[in-house]
Amino acid sequence: MKVEWQHTDKNAPIGVFDSGVGGLTVVREIMRQIPNEKIIYFGDTARVPYGSKSKETVTRFSKQIVRFLNTFQVKTIVVACNTASAYALAELERESDIPIIGVVKPGARVASEVTHNGRIGVIATEATIGSKIYNQYLTLLNKDVTIYGKACPLFVPLVEEGLWVDPVTDEIAKRYLTELIDLDIDTLILGCTHYPLIRSTLGRIMGEKVTLVNPAYETARELKELLTRMDLLGDHAPVLGENQYQFYVSDMAEKFKSFANSIIKYGILSAKTIHIEEYYTDER
Repeated sequence: MKVEWQHTDKNAPIGVFDSGVGGLTVVREIMRQIPNEKIIYFGDTARVPYGSKSKETVTRFSKQIVRFLNTFQVKTIVVACNTASAYALAELERESDIPIIGVVKPGARVASEVTHNGRIGVIATEATIGSKIYNQYLTLLNKDVTIYGKACPLFVPLVEEGLWVDPVTDEIAKRYLTELIDLDIDTLILGCTHYPLIRSTLGRIMGEKVTLVNPAYETARELKELLTRMDLLGDHAPVLGENQYQFYVSDMAEKFKSFANSIIKYGILSAKTIHIEEYYTDER
């Protein structure tokens, strides 16, 4: 069912969602690159991770979240989750009259531009790797590239436990990345929005000859270009006292708030818990 209204309010908020906290890396980049924008963020902390779930389940969850975000009359939605981008984005785009962008295409485009030897690695959740979504986009952009995917399921819980710089994370990363090093890749896509939080560890293990591509940064850049092109870029900063950034979760609001404050230095004053299952889809 298509959304029946279309936004023309430049100063309406941007909706952003993720399976949990990883999408905050995208929010951080949006805050940096387009600081006048208002943001409504939803993290599906009750149902994380998405990476081990089926396409049907992830799509159903994503539709529920889009319905929730649309209650704020957002002007655009960013799917700040690689798994949801891989599994649900095409269907979300078909059903919405507002622009919806994911995190896969921006990262793939940059990787295809920066590689020199055409050997590109992708690290992500099992679902993202299994979907081969990065392979599809990369080969469309450059048929001469070779893509090597590696599922790294333990990175998400390590990041969510705050073990960004830790011997355990180092050891797991070495085990995951050794085969990619041996394959002589020169570009590595961080294909999960949690992964930029351990970027320094990944960069140290991969070495200086490998370019790390952060889709969170590239997605914020693409969002700015999209809003500019559609004349939807916020034209003034929110006034003092206006709630510029709002955060919602499906569970564990206090833990989320603590984690968010370690990533975003703007001071996350609150995170509200909502019952996302109430925003049921037609298929339910």
